[in-house]
Amino acid sequence: MATLPDTDWLRREGLADLTAALGPANMRWVGGAIRDTLLGLAVADVDCATMHEPARVMELCEEAGIRTVPTGIDHGTVTAILPGGPVEVTTLRRDVATDGRRATVRFATDWREDAARRDFTINALYAHPETLKIADYFGGLADLADRRVRFIGEARERIAEDHLRILRYYRFQARFGAELDEEAEAACADMAGTLRGLSRERIAAELLALLKHPDPHATIARMHDRGVLGVILPEAGTETIAALERLIAHEQERGVAPHPLRRLAALLPPDPETAESVAARLRLSKAQRARLVAAAQRTSADGADIRALAYRIGPEAALDRIVLLGGDPAPLDGWAPPAFPLKGGTIVARGIAAGPEVARMLRRVEDRWIGESFPDADRVAHILDEELKER
Repeated sequence: MATLPDTDWLRREGLADLTAALGPANMRWVGGAIRDTLLGLAVADVDCATMHEPARVMELCEEAGIRTVPTGIDHGTVTAILPGGPVEVTTLRRDVATDGRRATVRFATDWREDAARRDFTINALYAHPETLKIADYFGGLADLADRRVRFIGEARERIAEDHLRILRYYRFQARFGAELDEEAEAACADMAGTLRGLSRERIAAELLALLKHPDPHATIARMHDRGVLGVILPEAGTETIAALERLIAHEQERGVAPHPLRRLAALLPPDPETAESVAARLRLSKAQRARLVAAAQRTSADGADIRALAYRIGPEAALDRIVLLGGDPAPLDGWAPPAFPLKGGTIVARGIAAGPEVARMLRRVEDRWIGESFPDADRVAHILDEELKER
């Protein structure tokens, strides 16, 4: 039996207390923390499976002085608030009914039964909290070694239980996959239409999570070729997928951190109305919508003065536009837009009556200040003098 290697997250403050509270025989570390440790990746979240039902978990934690939050108690999940970070503690479960969007579950006491309801073999690895022995019920260790993302059981059945697993498959494939699983690929293509029944928020979350991976281009292209991408993002086509490939290459060449909204913008035509429509359909937040629309407003003129652009629309939006256009974002490195060193009160003190004329004068001076690459306050005062003389 394989053993989980010693790793930093196992020593997070509070994990030993949680293990003692629940009892090592009644719990296992599970899922992403196990998978990522075996791949040598950094672990963010730690999840725990337990035989105890939620009420008992909360009771045992309270006795041990551990605060809990019933974050998903109807589905068996309680979050233990530990000094080293929260841990989701979920009671072993089995599905009794599914409709492609949600599942009705009952609590169970069998580790294999719990593993059987998970999506992919690489996510169904359980580690004993003391011995660190790994329980692998469905060949997840071999799939992990081969970098294969494979459904547990029959792929179509697992997708029928939760249609979102189509997008989860592609997200995990983009991150971990090297060897394609033909059964999974065919099932996702055949059942792509079922994605239309999912909430837009769930689709958006999975799509953005996929796009934030280092290089999702090949996965996105395969989704397009197999008819999956067209269901959730019909605006994307061969040309925009090529634009995504160019963007990713440019990000890597220039050392620009990837951002999923910038990559989503690459998958759309550079048209603000289209961006607005997609943002509304995916129910993006106001901030996300604004960033997507700003990226869609890119034009070839944006590269003329990058810092001027960043001052007017913000460094984040300017970076998106420049990188999408294949330009050099270096002038923005470590640069923050300065504050305009002129207030309307100064103009009023120079004899201009408060009102629209003051606003117009501020704009004229500010335009010249930007055009001269943000000179100091003394130069702004001279610019104001010149503008006042020309009135």
